[in-house]
Amino acid sequence: MPNYQGVWSLSEQYQNASGWPSPPLSGGRGLFGGGRNSSSTTVNTISYITLTTSNNAVDFGDLTSARKELAACSSSVRGVFGGGGSNVIDYVTIATTGNAIDFGDFSTTRESMAGASNQTRGLFGGGSDGGSANTIDYITIASTGNASDFGNLSAGRRFLGGCSSSEKAFFGGGTASGPIYYDLVDTVTISTLGNATDFADLSVAREYLAACSSPTRGVFGGGSDGSIVNVIDFISLSSGGAGSDFGDLTQSTYQLSACSSHIIGAFGGGNTGSATNVIASVVIASAGDASDFGDLTTATRDLAACSSTHGGLS
Repeated sequence: MPNYQGVWSLSEQYQNASGWPSPPLSGGRGLFGGGRNSSSTTVNTISYITLTTSNNAVDFGDLTSARKELAACSSSVRGVFGGGGSNVIDYVTIATTGNAIDFGDFSTTRESMAGASNQTRGLFGGGSDGGSANTIDYITIASTGNASDFGNLSAGRRFLGGCSSSEKAFFGGGTASGPIYYDLVDTVTISTLGNATDFADLSVAREYLAACSSPTRGVFGGGSDGSIVNVIDFISLSSGGAGSDFGDLTQSTYQLSACSSHIIGAFGGGNTGSATNVIASVVIASAGDASDFGDLTTATRDLAACSSTHGGLS
């Protein structure tokens, strides 16, 4: 397995003037929470990995309730898990371990959303509230409280993937009734309110995919276009346009999740025909097939992931 310890940033050792930990470029923790296990039982488990080096996930704690098809976002301090057949939003402190705490609620029951964030705001886009929703909600991560309306996606869809730079959030892929598979990637400016605009296209239209990012590149992996795929593609977060082929996951997987540092993207769990515990990693700045990173604590699909070092935390 590859070892990324050599690219660890010294910035992890310091705090900025506001007292928030400076997000390290390469290290930090990735969290995986909720979903369904190999017997299709909905779980409340949270596990974590260290993104500097290949390793198996370790138990972190529990969500406030078991749920599937939830979404997650994070600052460098907090991880936030929302929805999943409920209106519940939970949070944890990423640097510690322990059970999640109630954060607030969405205005409606939501599932199948995607999350994206910077250090200040977390956004939850799309999903299903009885149909294919175009809603984007937002929260202020350092506080607690109910989510507020941000705007709308350019098309209502569920089972999409989300990632971010420090200024913008990106929501890609997904499906609407039909099924209609989308290659569309929408974007919004996180610090404002308003509707999303069309930014880029994935190389393969699909649903149940996962996304993560560095500050400059968004990577979308796995999913289904009627068949389970192993596709990884990427977009430039500054220029948009057509998505480019990146490589392949270690196995064809959908219903997976992803988290990242500025350097490493980790795709965990999912469904290969049954729930899997595999975590595969890529080096975001390059292109090539994913490598084995380690295993989740249990085989899980329909889960969510976030990290303390993703591309929105530059």
